[in-house]
Amino acid sequence: MTDKTMVAEEAVAATAAVPYNAVTTYAKLVKAYPFIQIADTCVNAEIVTISAMGYVRRGAHLLQLDLVLPAQTARDKGPVPAVVLVHGGGWRSGERGNMAPLAARLAARGIAAAVIDYRLADEARYPAAIHDVKAALRWLRANSAAHGIDPQRIAVAGGSAGGQIASLVGVTNGADKFDADGAASIVSSAAQAVINIDGLSDFTSPAARANEDDPKKKPSAAGFWFGASYADAAALWREASPTSYVNRDTPPMLFIGSGQARFSVGRDDMVDKLHAAGVAAQVVMLPDSPHSFWLFDPWITPTADAMAGFLTTQLPIPTTTRQQP
Repeated sequence: MTDKTMVAEEAVAATAAVPYNAVTTYAKLVKAYPFIQIADTCVNAEIVTISAMGYVRRGAHLLQLDLVLPAQTARDKGPVPAVVLVHGGGWRSGERGNMAPLAARLAARGIAAAVIDYRLADEARYPAAIHDVKAALRWLRANSAAHGIDPQRIAVAGGSAGGQIASLVGVTNGADKFDADGAASIVSSAAQAVINIDGLSDFTSPAARANEDDPKKKPSAAGFWFGASYADAAALWREASPTSYVNRDTPPMLFIGSGQARFSVGRDDMVDKLHAAGVAAQVVMLPDSPHSFWLFDPWITPTADAMAGFLTTQLPIPTTTRQQP
């Protein structure tokens, strides 16, 4: 991928005026990757989609999700694992439909997926998005029985900015600052596993700040989300860095990376911390792929395979819920 193409792709993801979706991203990538195709939701399996379900109200804004489920016959065999999918777009753009093709492929592999809205930076700055994703986890767990989902096997995953959000959500279970709805609910917002697809793990590292704190961007995507530069709010940038929270109770984590290292800064250090804490951590790389690879063939299939394999391994069926012969 050329530097020019990568800069153009980043601009699409980070600018609120330009929609960040598969169509706009394809237009930026197709010259460098003429073989790519926009992924769709057609899969060679029976799946069920329930669209536009409200999961939490923030003022006048009812945040919604689309729930994509394995076939009823699969759910009849026992409750299935699930994952909340968080779209990317530089914290300021993007739409939940970006994750629908990935959700369909996960459902075809026996994993339910909730594709969610959350408040973008133009509506509400950090940490509003974190509050929203935790509310989605809470909603999915509270409504799990109605949809054949196992409430003890719910993960969170996201791509790009959504990967950073998903990671921060997953590693801050029990932190009141990040769970606006927790005090009023007995339903947990915990995630039993986390998947970060090409998202930052450390905003404070020099490599991340070279892009996310660049004064020429007036402000950068992260700077707009935080409402302040690193120099003015270093503690806030550190607070939003998932790597700051690793401990022995951190859930298992999978990192799926593109060929563009700058989008997953902090990943290797975080993996080292996870291993040192005795937490399962796996990295899957897709060489020569662009950022936003999960929106396109040929990369969406290995992405779904890696996610399904990881969740199957890390969210095994509890003995108490296994069907008896």
